[in-house]
Amino acid sequence: MAANADIEAVIWDFGGVFTSSPFEAFNRLEAERGLPKDLIRRINATNPDTNAWALFERNAVDPAGFDALFLAESTALGHPLRGAEVLPRLAGELRPRMVEALKICKQHFKVGCITNNVVSMHSPGQDAAQQGAGAMGQVMPLFDAIIESSKAGVRKPDPRIYQMMCELLAVAPARCVYLDDLGINCKPAAGLGMTAIKVVDVDQTLADLSAATGLVFA
Repeated sequence: MAANADIEAVIWDFGGVFTSSPFEAFNRLEAERGLPKDLIRRINATNPDTNAWALFERNAVDPAGFDALFLAESTALGHPLRGAEVLPRLAGELRPRMVEALKICKQHFKVGCITNNVVSMHSPGQDAAQQGAGAMGQVMPLFDAIIESSKAGVRKPDPRIYQMMCELLAVAPARCVYLDDLGINCKPAAGLGMTAIKVVDVDQTLADLSAATGLVFA
């Protein structure tokens, strides 16, 4: 199968794509604490442009500020939970098949990564188990360009961050494939003309990526 000549770049999210979704770990924390399932997701979806998580991912507050703001937001919903308890749950387990798919894509297309992250020892890739030969060590060096929200001061789903990546890779949005585990982050990519793939599981993702790129993945 030949690569799709209409595609020039494949752009990837990191957490929930190359690693298991942090929402799985959040659900485990909620169960441990006797909190409602998906409480953390609900907190993060309330005032999504100005809440604690949004500010932290834009590096507008430090870890202590995030801890306090998240506690205030969770308390407002009736279930006090400190942000400091959530951060250690961010790191996920590496998905080797997704890494191999990235390597195959890199042979044919430009590849970039747009990740909403935080300046914290608990951000994806910062934990000791993920350094060196871990998730970050295996994946990040493969990209031609990387945009981290905590460094760029802008985060998904702001369309500007996708446009910034297109500028870095010197490609038009219509010639890009974009992968993310959150539909809210796929929508602006699609709105710019990218072929957006929502990552639900590995088999589905690789099938959709194969259809979009013309490549074969194991």
